[in-house]
Amino acid sequence: MSRKVVHVVGTGTIGEPLIGLLCDFKEDLGIDEVTFHKNTPLTTDRSKVKSLMSRGARLTTHEEKFDGFNAIGLKPEFQTEEAIDRASVVIDCTPKGVGHSNKHQYYEKYLHNTEGFVAQGSEFEFGKMYARGINDTSLIHDDDKFVQVVSCNTHNLSSIVKNIALIDGENNLIEGRFNLIRRSNDVSQSNNFVPSPQVGKHQDNEFGTHHARDAALLFKTMDLNLNLFSSAMIVNTQYMHILHFHLKVKEPTNIQKIIARFDANDLIATTDKVNANEVFSFGRDHGHFGRILNQTVVSIPSLSVRNGTEITGFCFTPQDGNSLLSSIAITEWFLYPHSYESKIQCLSSFFFDEV
Repeated sequence: MSRKVVHVVGTGTIGEPLIGLLCDFKEDLGIDEVTFHKNTPLTTDRSKVKSLMSRGARLTTHEEKFDGFNAIGLKPEFQTEEAIDRASVVIDCTPKGVGHSNKHQYYEKYLHNTEGFVAQGSEFEFGKMYARGINDTSLIHDDDKFVQVVSCNTHNLSSIVKNIALIDGENNLIEGRFNLIRRSNDVSQSNNFVPSPQVGKHQDNEFGTHHARDAALLFKTMDLNLNLFSSAMIVNTQYMHILHFHLKVKEPTNIQKIIARFDANDLIATTDKVNANEVFSFGRDHGHFGRILNQTVVSIPSLSVRNGTEITGFCFTPQDGNSLLSSIAITEWFLYPHSYESKIQCLSSFFFDEV
């Protein structure tokens, strides 16, 4: 049996925790080796690279950058294309646009001996869109070699739609309207912090922002055409994104039924908290290195049902946590298509019922 090697490209807000998570659970996940690509030798990043290497990950980079890494005490083991060539699955976690560039420059050359390639939410049209627990049934082995894990907020939005309005496969949705209240930047980032709340643009006449567009395309992989529209704004905090949702449904419901559906889904957490810092703090204290792996954290006090058919509320987005889970789920699907769902249950201690 061939060795199962997972290669992560990039060490940013998704790449770094993903590499660590894969290393920490590689035995349970049936992974033999984790490698990762770091592009630039920086002394400010040396500590995190050393930490990842101490957890078992193997460093790779461009051949011409070996000397730069060696000069700061880091020893790459493989050069860029060698690492891709020997990988079973490649997960691209690079900044916007780089994933597409890597696809054309590298990944397409190694389709013959790689199970699959994964990119993150910024890489629109990289491959079939995917979110764990939303459209797993649409995946086709050997056909879907390129997969795009949707953004963290698209995970949240899609999870709310599926659990409120799609009941036993039946489409009960009339329309869904959403406002993404986005945190300014990640706590690991020092630039691009906004000084005050900043409203976003509606660049898509049908869907508003990419969140509703991507969710609609996600559901379209299951032959569902949903009426979704989203807006977005950025606020001057680093804690968490918040989603405000307003769904109109055909068949009447009530809060008790909605909460029961949330409680039945292990990827949805509920909370009596209303402050983002408190939810963030829970993740810091109880998550995997701060990460909550649920798709969403619904604030129960914010829920309201009007006339039985209009459901409104707020929920918190676990930022990179839900994207991490989907990245690992799709990796396991590539490696173990018939048992991946049972394998990822090793992460279930980070699927919280309540936050």
